[in-house]
Amino acid sequence: MIKKLCLLLMACCGFSAYAQKQDYPIQPVPFTNVKLTDHFWTSRIETNRTATIPASFARCESTGRVKNFVMAAEHQGKFCTTYPFDDTDIYKTIEGASYSLAVYPDPKLSAYIDSLIGIIGRAQEPDGYLYTARSIDPAHPQSWAGPERWVNEQKSSHELYNCGHMYEAAAAHYMATGKRNFLDIAIKNADLLVKTFGPDKKHVAPGHEIVEMGLVRLYRITGKKDYLDLAKFFIDQRGIKKYNKKSQNVYENGTYFQDDKPVIDQDEAEGHAVRAMYLYSGMADVAALTGDSAYIKAIDKIWDNMVGKKMYVQGSIGAVGDGERFGDNYELPNATAYNETCAAIGSVFWNQRMFLLHGDSKYIDVMEKTLYNGLISGVGLDGKSFFYTNAMQVSNSFNHPDLERERSGWFECSCCPTNVVRLIPSIPGYIYAQNGNDVYVNLFISGTGNLTINNKALKITQENNYPWDGGLAFTINPASAMEMNLRIRIPGWAQDEAMPSNLYSYEKQSAQKIEIKVNGKPVDYQIEKGYAVISKKWKKNDKVELTLPMDVRRVVANASVPDDNGKVALQRGPIMYCAEWKDNDGRASNIIVPKGTVFTPQYVPSLLNGVTILKAEVKTINVDETAQTISTENKTMTAIPYYSWANRGKGEMTVWFPEKVTDVALISK
Repeated sequence: MIKKLCLLLMACCGFSAYAQKQDYPIQPVPFTNVKLTDHFWTSRIETNRTATIPASFARCESTGRVKNFVMAAEHQGKFCTTYPFDDTDIYKTIEGASYSLAVYPDPKLSAYIDSLIGIIGRAQEPDGYLYTARSIDPAHPQSWAGPERWVNEQKSSHELYNCGHMYEAAAAHYMATGKRNFLDIAIKNADLLVKTFGPDKKHVAPGHEIVEMGLVRLYRITGKKDYLDLAKFFIDQRGIKKYNKKSQNVYENGTYFQDDKPVIDQDEAEGHAVRAMYLYSGMADVAALTGDSAYIKAIDKIWDNMVGKKMYVQGSIGAVGDGERFGDNYELPNATAYNETCAAIGSVFWNQRMFLLHGDSKYIDVMEKTLYNGLISGVGLDGKSFFYTNAMQVSNSFNHPDLERERSGWFECSCCPTNVVRLIPSIPGYIYAQNGNDVYVNLFISGTGNLTINNKALKITQENNYPWDGGLAFTINPASAMEMNLRIRIPGWAQDEAMPSNLYSYEKQSAQKIEIKVNGKPVDYQIEKGYAVISKKWKKNDKVELTLPMDVRRVVANASVPDDNGKVALQRGPIMYCAEWKDNDGRASNIIVPKGTVFTPQYVPSLLNGVTILKAEVKTINVDETAQTISTENKTMTAIPYYSWANRGKGEMTVWFPEKVTDVALISK
């Protein structure tokens, strides 16, 4: 059982259960080997376990998602939800619950999951096909499914998308429990795909990617190379179908599906943002396992484009609501920002994989920004309310009519809540990684990580109050003295880099060398790919200390982003801030933050589960409708972490603040 638990995150993040000859050069330390003690993440993981997972299962029951599987087994009834991919909400919740079981055994939860797996298994057709939108009534399938298997896969059926999430869930369940009941269902389905698709069989580019990642996970567990080969086959099918190349419509020319040209010729983050993240993650997996350098060159270029021209300041992606997609370069509007939570989760998956390929801290910098800001903003502090999209600005005057203003317990298309369920429990698996004698410390979260270096046990204990405080301490405890290169990430934000590109920068530079002490004495270190490298023979209870600067920084955008010209955003450590109506006399859109404004951080344990707020004297614009006058006055502004907004009701919010008044827009309501 212990061996299976240790393999859980290996299969998830790139480690090889079968020790393939070729794989990611850097390998993550499984989350089952990391025990957290900090408040920031342990409270979220516990809320996910006690609130989000039960609520998600309950909603799968009450909305008919479970009933669809029951009817599919009986081949009678009518598909009773809206989308053919609703099956995946059950799969994703099982995946997240399995991660939770790996750390917090729960016989009652385990038994309930087994009952669901039984229902899923009965819905599977004899040849392995599993898709309730067709199996319930094959003669009259759900409209997106198409009249026959796979005929609508390239566009709307999501048959292979469902398969991918099933494989992810089945792998997690097997690794966490050692039971094969779900894994056998997944393998039977994957074997059907191998029989159906391939060079001399049916050709298709999956309409919504993730089956590629799922097949890789099954390959890592079973060692069956057919699964890896099929994942690569699906990726290589992109760009083969002849779309209308002259069309500017992203659907007609294939851009929406990342299908306008072969993947190795793509150099720009395009189309539906979630699909894109899953595709690029799958390409990274396949490249690591096959050595396909053309894939790596392509995703390197795409990553540069996304981080350099298509990412919001708080780490979100997918600016355009029409198609939930990336827009053009520098198309990052605030009032209509879409920023799907699932896209942020996909970005975490992809950036982790890019780090495992290249060992550069810039990928973790982006991952950290997304984790602490644009991702956890998608789930309320109660663990049971969610944002599908994550706004940058909510204003009575400028708010888009379709923009969410308050969190919801569920959605008709509820992919985001169930994606949150599976991401949160795995956070500890993103903290450490290793490559031979190199040990990487990527995230600063209090707790203990257990590693094995050259067959020797190594324990690393972190003590900090991150992200509110920059003081970091690490106790290194090898089983016996060992040579090891400790690589501690020095975040880009601590080195005057707001983003690893020129898309965002700090208004005022204040670079300072960070002092690192070992056992109380300063040591020389080299910075390599963003990591402070300390090489020595480590002994028991060696202690490393450093302090990251936690100044409040004013962030400015590249001049090519028109919505942010003349405005600043606020950052402290990894946390981006916003102003919300609740703390600012019911308004947020009327705040001006002049140059030279001094912000005072203040930790408030009773607010929003404990946050550091920023206070400053600023200007606000006031409109006197009776006297028909406009004036400014001095006010005390309060800014809160962006992730925590919309937990106290609905109202105005903004991330970007004008530095001065340059114009007044006259809008009639």
